[in-house]
Amino acid sequence: MTRTLVRVRFSDVDSMGVVWHGQYIRYFEDGREDFGNMHNINYLDFHSRGIVIPIVSIECDYKRPLIYGDTAIVETRFMDTDVAKIKYAYTLFNEKTNEIVATGSSIQVFLNLKHELLLTFPPFFREWKKKNGLMTGLI
Repeated sequence: MTRTLVRVRFSDVDSMGVVWHGQYIRYFEDGREDFGNMHNINYLDFHSRGIVIPIVSIECDYKRPLIYGDTAIVETRFMDTDVAKIKYAYTLFNEKTNEIVATGSSIQVFLNLKHELLLTFPPFFREWKKKNGLMTGLI
């Protein structure tokens, strides 16, 4: 799990000063990138091995608004799975009040550079899971 601070910028808000709903997805991405950088498994690690990991599903449940000037904390958790995909769960907090402002999840799949779906974990990702104690019985 990682915790990432994200400051709400003026360009993130609508005419009412409230964060536009699509920005929460960007905040999730900030959390994913921070997770990858902190745990040595970022997008370039995949790409350098001929793999891309597009998002195929993303969900966001809005609880409370963020407004211009707020700082959010993006809590990003890797969710282990037995099938060849990457799943993250997110909780966004208002740093000042510690209230949950949104929750969500995302799923990414593995494709080669021809955009063909890989049905098994890439070997380096399997090793990363093993190194981090995330191996399941089906891998």
